[in-house]
Amino acid sequence: MQRNSRHPSPHAIAVAGPSRTVASLVAAGLVSCNGLRFDSPREQLQVSAPASWQAAASGSDGRISSGWLSEFGDPALTRAVDEALANNLDLKSAAARMRQARESTIAGKSRVRPRAGLDASAGFGVSENGDLPASEVERYGLSLAVSWEADLWGRLRDLNAADDADYAAARAAYRGARLSLAANAAKAWCNLIAAEQLLVLARSTLDSNERVLRAVERLFKGGAGQGALDVQLGRTNVSAAQRAVKSTQLLRDEAARSFEVIVGRYPSAETRATRELPALKRSVPAGIPADLIERRPDLAAARAELFASARRADAARKSLLPRLTLTGSSGTPVSNFGNLLDPAFLTSSIASGFSQALYEGGALAADARSALAANEALLHRYAQLSLEAFREVESALGADSSLAEQEAFLIQEVEQAALAEKQAARDYSDGVNDDILRVLESQSRATDARSGLIRLRNERLQNRIDLHLALGGDFKTPVR
Repeated sequence: MQRNSRHPSPHAIAVAGPSRTVASLVAAGLVSCNGLRFDSPREQLQVSAPASWQAAASGSDGRISSGWLSEFGDPALTRAVDEALANNLDLKSAAARMRQARESTIAGKSRVRPRAGLDASAGFGVSENGDLPASEVERYGLSLAVSWEADLWGRLRDLNAADDADYAAARAAYRGARLSLAANAAKAWCNLIAAEQLLVLARSTLDSNERVLRAVERLFKGGAGQGALDVQLGRTNVSAAQRAVKSTQLLRDEAARSFEVIVGRYPSAETRATRELPALKRSVPAGIPADLIERRPDLAAARAELFASARRADAARKSLLPRLTLTGSSGTPVSNFGNLLDPAFLTSSIASGFSQALYEGGALAADARSALAANEALLHRYAQLSLEAFREVESALGADSSLAEQEAFLIQEVEQAALAEKQAARDYSDGVNDDILRVLESQSRATDARSGLIRLRNERLQNRIDLHLALGGDFKTPVR
């Protein structure tokens, strides 16, 4: 949203000290020059969002009761995410950066408050006077000085508001780090389960191939018509299955190490997952409100950064205006240490001054234009982030529906492939069919279908997690 306020840019003047001419000089500076005009920075950008997600399928409108993890109904998955949130080192680093931003806002508040300083000094000098005795001089001083800048135009308040927005952005970044870590931990846990299931399948396939090989060798030795080629093909299949076991074992270990690093453990590959992947017990509810995306931490951080840039741009423009500073000091400059704390030697002064840069080579105007350009850059960045967020949600919703349909077809494929595998092995053992290639082909198809189902179910889980990540949470928690 564009702000309509404009601040006039003053002509370069300099005024020092309180006087009745100050007001007139300031007024003259504000109206005498129209050459330096700046557009107002913008704090917000309205991005058109769909009334509901186009890729959302129709159906019953379900809700996630308490956090998006509860949708999966897997206590082991929840424990894995909790461990990551408690121990992950990157998250601890993000928390430290958030605390750093908080301390910066506290330090920034000092701009609008008076500043006081205490100064103590002592000196001793000797002055030679020719043939006369040298004279000694002692100097002691104790003084208290106070200064305060009156925030006439709100420049300091703008800077404080920008600091507060920086802290809001840091908080959003920390929430984003937590959400991203939770998603990555959940995905790594599902990947580990899938890898262990694939390893079990590889070992089972090896056992099946070894049984077929024993049957081929028995028939070959019995002279049932099977030749040496069948034996060689059977042995080739067993060797390939043995290699697949080793390869899958390596993939399982890598999945375990990836999970262990995320949860803050040493990557020893010793972690064992549960046997079954979490089950998606509910479909994505229809009519998800599009404004849920506003709670995404990256968008919240971008909005805060945009607001901060607008306030700094305003402050940069106001730097062109005169400044009013009030100062006061009190102290005891004495030549005798014993009089240092004597009120009789106390001196005090109070002064005020208006000041404005007369000529700095265009630096202040350039700073103002630079701040406005930074604001514009963040405005376009927020718009681009919003479009990317919409794309991520739409893609995840579309994939959720497609993957669910694919799983239904793949389950049928697994069932039929298993029946074909059993039938081919039975026919070969009974002598009904003496073509070993049909047996091996049926085994390969069954193995591919089973591994495909494992991968597809894991892909559905990964995509559902990506959907929650894209939405910034569950399907019902409103924007705060």
